[in-house]
Amino acid sequence: MGRVFQRNVKNHWTVQYEERSLPHVQAGMVLNPQDWRELDPFILMAEDWFKRGAFSDHPHRGFQTITYVIDGRLEHIDNHGGHSILEAGDIQYMNAGSGARHAEEAVEDDIAHTLQLWLNLPKELKGTKTSYQNVYSESAPTVDINGGTLKVYSGESAGVKGPLEPLVPFTLSEIRLSEGAEFTYELPEGHNAFLYVLSGDIEAGANPTNLKKSSAATVTFNDGGDGSSKLLLKANKRSRVLVYSGMPIKEEVVAYGPFVMNSMEEIRQAYRDYQEGKFGAEAK
Repeated sequence: MGRVFQRNVKNHWTVQYEERSLPHVQAGMVLNPQDWRELDPFILMAEDWFKRGAFSDHPHRGFQTITYVIDGRLEHIDNHGGHSILEAGDIQYMNAGSGARHAEEAVEDDIAHTLQLWLNLPKELKGTKTSYQNVYSESAPTVDINGGTLKVYSGESAGVKGPLEPLVPFTLSEIRLSEGAEFTYELPEGHNAFLYVLSGDIEAGANPTNLKKSSAATVTFNDGGDGSSKLLLKANKRSRVLVYSGMPIKEEVVAYGPFVMNSMEEIRQAYRDYQEGKFGAEAK
């Protein structure tokens, strides 16, 4: 066997938040869409606090979303009859594909607190059928590790496989560590990856980089590699971290409004199709 690739933090930053007017309470951009070339296959990730009315009926095309509920309750409604309520620790996956129309609302008087990641689709999958999948917290396998737990939502790690079934290679795990605990997380070496610290204070990478609550970081990867890699994490305090990874697509990206395509003409076509009713009826 060859040597296992050891990952390090490449870039890191602390998310900045801004207060909004109701019903959108507060927002922060975890991953900036201007950096999509470095983030490939990821487009953006937004952290939002919102009340009902902030994200009513709206369209999407050409990408996938992975929405993680940090707190509160999130109601999903789509124009194909789908309806569900997600709570803390639950995830919803959406393949917008050729055209989705849905609403994501806080339930009753809750303030929903969510992370929404936009995961790109390769050109040949942008016309696929819209679909949704809920992964409830209790259905994601959890492994006891030294000083904490590993919950696998998507992909494989520590001998378990997550229930999420995306159209492109993608992994997502939540790692909880007690103070002083160390854990080596395994993930595919050819995947571009980033992590987000939900709480606590950690050291990440073989050459440790300190990351605190609301810190995000991209990590090194072996582009084209098909083996495994390791990311060392050590908690200075009780910590909770999300680690995301995906296979780079290496195609041109044009993200405009609610659409992610390969050219501006395809964006214009998406707007025309939406205005002509080709996305279907309103989600309500």
